Amino acid sequence: MVLKNATVLVVDDDADVLTALRLLLKPLVKDVVTEKNPNNINSHIERNAIDVVILDMNFSGLVNTGNEGIFWLNKIRKLKPEISVILMTAYADIDLAIKGLKEGASDFLMKPWKNEKIIETITTILRNKKANTAIQDNFKSSNIEIIGDSDVMNDVFVKLKKVAPTDANVLILGENGTGKDLIARALHDNSNRKDKPFIKVDVGALTSSLFESELFGYKKGAFTDAREDRKGRFEAANGGTLFLDEIGNITLGQQVRLLTVLQNRQVTPLGSNEPIPIDIRLICATNVDPKVLADEKKFRKDLIYRINTVDIIIPPLRERGTDITELSHHFVALYAEKYNKTSFSFDSGFISKLKKHDFPGNVRELQYVLERAVIMTDGTILKPEDLVFSSIERSPTSKNIETTSLNLDDIEKNAILTVLEKHKGNVSKSAKELGITRAALYRRLDKYEL
Repeated sequence: MVLKNATVLVVDDDADVLTALRLLLKPLVKDVVTEKNPNNINSHIERNAIDVVILDMNFSGLVNTGNEGIFWLNKIRKLKPEISVILMTAYADIDLAIKGLKEGASDFLMKPWKNEKIIETITTILRNKKANTAIQDNFKSSNIEIIGDSDVMNDVFVKLKKVAPTDANVLILGENGTGKDLIARALHDNSNRKDKPFIKVDVGALTSSLFESELFGYKKGAFTDAREDRKGRFEAANGGTLFLDEIGNITLGQQVRLLTVLQNRQVTPLGSNEPIPIDIRLICATNVDPKVLADEKKFRKDLIYRINTVDIIIPPLRERGTDITELSHHFVALYAEKYNKTSFSFDSGFISKLKKHDFPGNVRELQYVLERAVIMTDGTILKPEDLVFSSIERSPTSKNIETTSLNLDDIEKNAILTVLEKHKGNVSKSAKELGITRAALYRRLDKYEL
């Protein structure tokens, strides 16, 4: 049982609460640490390998009354983002609890609590953490590191684990800068073809004249500049993986040629009449709106079926919650080493400013913003003023998603707001009326930043 190896820290200024939780959890977990003063949280975290913190949201006379839990949650997340935090609150603090979930808390419990609920919550958190760690370790075993612990990214990791070992064709969907190429490489590196070639082609950048020669190859004399035989990308990837990036931008004529090759599993180089058998695993990616791919005037349905055995949707950075913090630590450490600088710490407003930014360029934009900050700062503490964002606005596709009144996301968001207002923020009642679980409603609150 995952509980047996866990160490739990309980922080509450009520001695009776500490005693009750220690008596409840002591027989079940490896160790229970209790603390009345939240100012001592740092020392406990440094001295003990804490897995879960149960944190009260109100302390007498500390920080800002009503927001103490959020303050200490952010402290814990900054010091040890891998520690799971469960907020404990009275009903009056429900709005703060929802804010806490958005800030990275794993769950929250109501006072007075039910013993079985506390045990179930801790068990679920530890079990999910163990499963997600195993999944991510699989994808960090290669030279690629895909960073993220948000619910939406864990969903991606689960799908990757299932799909990677197969030969299924995969279509990766996502905005520019979300890391579609990293996902493609991870699929290959965790497949049975990992020791074979991985060939990437940006097909959206190929002109009509280059499309066939690049993909299918040519024979000497096939055209004016064909001075020798050349293998196409399909043949070069034989036995391995072919990654066609920006597949949504190819013309209908190019789609026909590609479909023929995929159906027949063979290519015929330009200037030759002899087909060459190919054995590839095909991965495609595009930032094109799925609605455009569904339009037969722009993209053939039979080709969609051929390339889309499984689709993986990479969420934009603005929907990934606390991943921004983890990614920021990663990139700052990376560029500090690259530019021979000492390690950096973050001012309290640094991460807050990052989280408020929309990041139309997603992870790629975050990476460049942090690289610039590391280069330009003179000190060892990164401050909000060290962050300079591009003035480029979000892509039209993303704007449409937010502003079109019939968009499913908009409809769902408005429904959630309406029901929450009706029940005065009561998550349990709202979830029941919406026909979903509380956990599912929390994920949507985080998704829409409500």
